[in-house]
Amino acid sequence: MSLLLLAGAVLAISSPPKHTFRAEGSQLLLDGKPFQIRCGEMHYPRVPREYWRDRFKKMRAMGLNTVCTYAFWNLHEPKPNQYDFSGNNDIAEFVREAQQEGLWVLLRPGPYSCAEWEWGGFPYWLARIPNIKVRTSDPRFVKAATDYLHHLGEQLAPLQVTHGGPILMVQVENEYGSFGSDMTYKRSIEKALKDAGFDTQLYTADGPSDSMLAGGTLPDVLPVANFGGDPAGAFKELEKFRPGTPKMCGEFYPGWFDSWGKPHAHTSTEALAKDIETMEDEKASYSLYMVHGGTTFGFMNGANWYDNGYWPQTTSYDYSTTIDEAGRPTDKFYAFRKVVQAHLAPGEILPDPPPAQPVISIPPIDMKPTEALFDIIGKPVKSEQPKSFEDLDQAYGFVLYRTYLKEPIKGSIEFQDLRDRAQIFVDGGAVGTAYRGDKPQKFDLDAPEGSRLDILVENMGRINYGPRLIGEHAGLGPVLADGKPISGWEMYKLPFDEAPAQTAPAHTIMPGVPAVFKGTFNLSETGDTFLDTRAWTKGVAWINGHNLGRFWSEGPQQTLYVPGPWLKKGENELIVLELEPKRKRTRSIAGLTDSVFGLQQKK
Repeated sequence: MSLLLLAGAVLAISSPPKHTFRAEGSQLLLDGKPFQIRCGEMHYPRVPREYWRDRFKKMRAMGLNTVCTYAFWNLHEPKPNQYDFSGNNDIAEFVREAQQEGLWVLLRPGPYSCAEWEWGGFPYWLARIPNIKVRTSDPRFVKAATDYLHHLGEQLAPLQVTHGGPILMVQVENEYGSFGSDMTYKRSIEKALKDAGFDTQLYTADGPSDSMLAGGTLPDVLPVANFGGDPAGAFKELEKFRPGTPKMCGEFYPGWFDSWGKPHAHTSTEALAKDIETMEDEKASYSLYMVHGGTTFGFMNGANWYDNGYWPQTTSYDYSTTIDEAGRPTDKFYAFRKVVQAHLAPGEILPDPPPAQPVISIPPIDMKPTEALFDIIGKPVKSEQPKSFEDLDQAYGFVLYRTYLKEPIKGSIEFQDLRDRAQIFVDGGAVGTAYRGDKPQKFDLDAPEGSRLDILVENMGRINYGPRLIGEHAGLGPVLADGKPISGWEMYKLPFDEAPAQTAPAHTIMPGVPAVFKGTFNLSETGDTFLDTRAWTKGVAWINGHNLGRFWSEGPQQTLYVPGPWLKKGENELIVLELEPKRKRTRSIAGLTDSVFGLQQKK
């Protein structure tokens, strides 16, 4: 009997204490006492796992008590019924480490994330379901989303405050009022979350307007507002919509994201600090979107559709915010910290920021061509008409579409549905590019009968926001010559799930024709660095097997962030896929100690 009592006592000591958290009237209550959420958003796949704790410590030093993250469906279910919660996808470990560093957690499980993320977090295979309507009551979508949320619940439901974990609140969908108002769909997601074991406070987050709040909220679920300025005005709208509700900003924007070809985002530190002070004076809860943006590694960036067309987002998710891409505190960090310090409870002291992570420079790395891309294309899929990425069962990367002309073309070819960027080649020579945003999608071409026409299509990022989420896909639709579809296509899948293999150095690299380059370099010490891509045109880079993401001379991003943990003492390998080599360009890349932003100089 005494042994059983001892075992029970040990278990009670080792088990984390359970808490209650709820909205009651105009208050958020933790264990029955008023609680102000000071939160910052950070996404686990945008920060190397080795750096999670460092960023959490910096949040605490800034005065925050909570971290917020989305869960990304396309990472966790890359193929139907195949789940991945390992490595940098280990969201449960992210939550546990946040708790160990003294932070509570807000969870945004989706199924839709937005987040300037590929298709808003939806896995590509959903688009293989004919005419599926995402974010609606389409039973096929609801079934897939429910299954995913069930598996996510297995990972995270035990980590709610009600079970001794740090998760205070769980969001139902995400800014649904900016998309629709399907109450049946919203209820289905709420039910899926509850059935998955999420039993703490649920909430919705939408822009502070009647239409957005009406479309996105649920009558018995806590509503919060997202905004980038004028907290008093936003809270007034929230109060008007749902009287007596707690004042909370679900997303407060200290910066903004970048799109290729547009200027680097800048926001006023002074104005933002005043907004933080306003919320602190009112003891309102808030979450900074983002507190640390990090990097959208690989092919995970999304895109927006504005009035003037298609705008994919950059690899860097620096966000011009409080902690920069390499994890360094900015002027906003110290300005916001000062505001929070002035509003701390008596006796409460903020910890000092942890020491900075080392940053190193790397002398120019000599890059040698190892493959012409067209020499490593593998075996084709054949079809009379081009197939989309989804019909080819390919998620990301590139597809090479090839045909041999049965008739000469003297004039132009027209792309009926190009998504997203095409490089056009005749008999192996580059003749130009076409782009999803072109109006019209035409390209002048003069090619004789029997010519080999190659069209290399890059998925630059599926749209992540707005009504175009429905029907989104990647690849090439019909190609017309004189109004008639060109037929007889071979399609070569180039997903680049791993860095392209290299063999002997290529003998010749033709200007404008994609090629793979390789370089090695030795390090005596490791640290973060930024690869200077200004001497290159457009492509993708891998370091020691890690996909660093896309670069493009269009800007504003002109460097690629390399996390120190991805480097090693001794020999390191850099692989670059250059889509538009130029014969006279320097074939080297140096590592800088800071990022570079700027738009391409137009000639």
